Amino acid sequence: MTPDVDLTVRPPGRHPLRDRFLAADTRLFEAVAARYWPGADPVLPRLSRAANHGVLWFATAAALAATRSPRARRAAARGVASLALASATINTLGKRSVRRPRPVLDNVPVVRQLKRQPITTSFPSGHSASAAAFATGVALESRGWGAAVAPVAAAVALSRVYTGVHFPSDVLVGAAFGVGAAYAVRGLVPTRDLLPPPGRPRAEAPALPDGEGLVVVANRGAGTSDRVRALQDALPRAEAVECEPEDVRDELEKAATHARVLGVCGGDGTVNAAAEVALRHGLPLAVLPGGTLNHFAQDLGVEDARDLARALSDGEAVRVDVGRFSSGDTEGVFLNTCSLGVYPELVRERERWAPRIGGWPAGVLGAARVLRADRHPLEARFQNRTRPLWLLFAGNGTYHRMGLAPGRRFDLADGLLDVRVVHGGRHPALRLLAAAAAGPLTRSPGHSAVRVQRLRVDGVTPGTLLAYDGEVIEVTGDLTLSKLPEALTVYRPSTLR
Repeated sequence: MTPDVDLTVRPPGRHPLRDRFLAADTRLFEAVAARYWPGADPVLPRLSRAANHGVLWFATAAALAATRSPRARRAAARGVASLALASATINTLGKRSVRRPRPVLDNVPVVRQLKRQPITTSFPSGHSASAAAFATGVALESRGWGAAVAPVAAAVALSRVYTGVHFPSDVLVGAAFGVGAAYAVRGLVPTRDLLPPPGRPRAEAPALPDGEGLVVVANRGAGTSDRVRALQDALPRAEAVECEPEDVRDELEKAATHARVLGVCGGDGTVNAAAEVALRHGLPLAVLPGGTLNHFAQDLGVEDARDLARALSDGEAVRVDVGRFSSGDTEGVFLNTCSLGVYPELVRERERWAPRIGGWPAGVLGAARVLRADRHPLEARFQNRTRPLWLLFAGNGTYHRMGLAPGRRFDLADGLLDVRVVHGGRHPALRLLAAAAAGPLTRSPGHSAVRVQRLRVDGVTPGTLLAYDGEVIEVTGDLTLSKLPEALTVYRPSTLR
């Protein structure tokens, strides 16, 4: 008996499964067009237009950055970076791979339709990709801000179907592109929750649930008033002393005489002064970041008053290493870095211009002026050899990179100095830029790195500039760098949020 044979003739290029999907997509589009949406007519078309070219999201990012919250600023930057990647992916791959025509507008009420219809292909939705990318990027950095942005992003995606410019599948696939872009950005620049928790080992420290016993000295020159008020709102019995930069050391000494915990709010230089006082008086230190860079607080895991208040309330603290330098009769400590060569000159130039043009522009201008100047490298004896050096950098702890993220320290009590050297020679700017781009190297013709517990640099000319934690002084001769292991107790929350 002859078996049955399917002799059904199908038109060339027809795919039943795809055709059923497209038919269902069209029916869903028409159902949205036919349904009455109370209050949507005056809102969704305007929202859709506001998202053209990412204007809505750039404005949202600017509003987040204006809060001056480090977490909000990071969320804004991540959202914009995710949007940029999603937009580039959609425009170069998505739109060109599937040339789907736009929906027919016959069933879409005229009041909903956009005044200017898009002329690009329909699949996938670029607006939905940008909205999802921005919202996901923000949420990966800050759940709170992500929850605030998500409803707006969802409304933008819905508006593309509501106004008739996209099928529902265009929106869903575009949103998937956006979410993927945000996670791809996180792969290149990890979010805070992916970083190893800094700070160990745990230390015994007083728990101050209402702040009694805490005295915070704030450098008024760093614009710290808002942060100090936020800390006092959380810890109402804490004492705060705001003072001018030239009075910071005196006020720290006064505070240390009656405080159970010495607090400080300011930049890295102010925190350095507080650490030195806390060491001499045997007090735990509470750091509230209030400067431009706040390297120590960032690596410690304290970003704002909320983080610090939580740590103080719970008595959560760690012991950290302190770097120490000595040259002749000059001695000091550093929490972040200590350096010779061109960097101290850059710091001096930055401090010179910062009051006039601001911190970041002053840093760029200072780097340009230092690298452009005609100078000879520093002569110093390093690792039993006398050699010319453009830069000698020593970090208090090992600096790492994750993806494209700037160098950070994940262990503030590793007992090591992270020493980087840029050797003397021609083209100092190229050597310095190469060293910065290369990250932690062990050996190369232009720069090298070692990790040691102690370092002595002989043959340093008296009067050579030395920079430590943003401050600049002149050394009086040979320089010795060493570590004070786990010497300082500092508050930090046990978990990062």
